[in-house]
Amino acid sequence: MEMVKIVTFVPVADAQKVRIAMGDAGAGVLGNYHHASFSTKGIGRFIPGEGAHPTIGEIGKLEEVEEERIEVICQKDKVKSVVTAIKTSHPYEEIPLEIYQLIGEEEL
Repeated sequence: MEMVKIVTFVPVADAQKVRIAMGDAGAGVLGNYHHASFSTKGIGRFIPGEGAHPTIGEIGKLEEVEEERIEVICQKDKVKSVVTAIKTSHPYEEIPLEIYQLIGEEEL
């Protein structure tokens, strides 16, 4: 079964909503467990440019936001559903999203 890891960064206040949406869409299934994820907290930094509509911050000013990095594994055939769930539940205009292909133990 082909698996990927999906990573996104979200303000701490919205992390649980996004994490649940990802799990409801099929991410984080490990055997008989579901909605499995891992999070780390950090500081996201950005400057909104002209034409941006930031959820947090002001055009042209450096912003720092306490965020969670949410990581989940996901079957490759569920990736589109999970990405849609992230986009629907995430508060940012531009959503940070990383997808990594994983190899299984049988490929070692």
